[in-house]
Amino acid sequence: MTDYGSSSMTRRAVLSAFAATAVTAAPTFSNAAGFLKGAGDIRRLRMNSPRTGERIDMIYWIEGDYIRDALTEINYFMRDWRTDGVKTIDARTIDILTAAHNLLDVTEPYILISGYRSPETNAMLRRRSSGVAKNSRHLKGEAADVRLGSRSVSQMYRAAMACHGGGVGKYTGSNFVHMDCGPVRSWGS
Repeated sequence: MTDYGSSSMTRRAVLSAFAATAVTAAPTFSNAAGFLKGAGDIRRLRMNSPRTGERIDMIYWIEGDYIRDALTEINYFMRDWRTDGVKTIDARTIDILTAAHNLLDVTEPYILISGYRSPETNAMLRRRSSGVAKNSRHLKGEAADVRLGSRSVSQMYRAAMACHGGGVGKYTGSNFVHMDCGPVRSWGS
């Protein structure tokens, strides 16, 4: 996803690249946002999008600082693929996804089902399903629906709930878990 030919290498980018290659253990996460437990120096997001054929394996936070260019790439990756609409994804949601992934002790990337949704896409999905909220957090860039091939929906749900960071929905029939940075709550079966 990154076009390295047209970007200049900054000191931060070089340090980021070095940090990515120097990491040998799975990262843990600080309590900077008030809901992640443990301590660590990096945060990394791994996802595939079957809708676009894209994948991302991105270190987006190092030693207390978010990496703006990495977050920009994550925003684009999690865009509404139906409209190509891009919205800033709330970093708290990215942190919850990353923390839950870490708790699951996997290197397999998430499969992104839905990130940002445009109002048009959300309305279309509401017409098709009663399970789509009119004021979905997807509209605000505050939610993601994901799955893993190697973990059950129940395992993913429990990991996300352990983060105590926001809303967690369990959609066993559709094989995905919803995670958002809203109030701590849960639903689904």
